[in-house]
Amino acid sequence: MQGDSHSLNWSKIKLVIFDVDGTLYAQAKLRKWMLRDLLGYYMLRPWRYKELLILQKFRSEREHRNTEDCTDLENSQYAWCADGQKVTTDDVRKVTDKWIFTHPNQYLSRCAYPGINSFFTSLRRMGIKTAIYSDYKAHDKLAAMNLTADLVVSSTDPQIDKFKPHPKGLLYIAEQMGVAVDECLFIGDRDERDGLCARNAGMPYLLIDTKTDDSAAFYPVLEQQLNTKP
Repeated sequence: MQGDSHSLNWSKIKLVIFDVDGTLYAQAKLRKWMLRDLLGYYMLRPWRYKELLILQKFRSEREHRNTEDCTDLENSQYAWCADGQKVTTDDVRKVTDKWIFTHPNQYLSRCAYPGINSFFTSLRRMGIKTAIYSDYKAHDKLAAMNLTADLVVSSTDPQIDKFKPHPKGLLYIAEQMGVAVDECLFIGDRDERDGLCARNAGMPYLLIDTKTDDSAAFYPVLEQQLNTKP
C-alpha cells in the first residue's frame, strides 16, 4: 500500500506509526527558515564556517551509512562526522545539537501539515494508538508541534540501534504496543527509507507526496475516511 488511502480498512487498524521529518511537517518550508538563519549567523561569523561543513558531513554520513551494520549508533554518528576532520566528537555534538536538534524546533508549528493535530485527536477518540518512529530523536519536535503519542522511538535508541530501512524499529513498536503487524499503519514520506522499512516489516503503509500540493490535503482526507468508517 503506497499512497492509496482509499484501500485502507480503518476497522482493522489498531496502531498508526508516524515518521517525523517530511511526514508531520513540510521539510521544504523548514529549510527556507533554516537557510535564512544559517546565512545570517555565519555571515557575521565567517571564521566559524567549518561548522557548516560539520552539519553537511553529519547528515551525509547518516544518509550513506543507513545500511551499515554497526553498534552504538547514538555515539557512532558523531564519530563518523569527526573522522577525517580537525574536530572532536564533542565539537560535532555541540554544532548538531544547536542547528539540527534545537534551533529548527521553533519553526515546526508553522511548518506542520494542515490537519495533523486534528488527525491525532481523531485517532485517539477512535481508540487507535499512535507511535512515532524516526531516525532522529523526536520528543522535542513533537512538543514543538503540540503532538503526543503513546510511544516515541528513534533509530539511535539502544534497543533499536538500526537506521531505516531495517525493520527493527517498526517491529519493536508493534511488539511493545501489543499489536499485530498487519493491524498497524506506518505513515512516512520516503519510499527508499520509510516505504522499504514497512515492506521489510510486512506492515501496511502510506507515503505522503511531499512534491505536490496534495500534501496539504493528506491528513484531512485521512481524517475524513477515519470518521466515516463503517
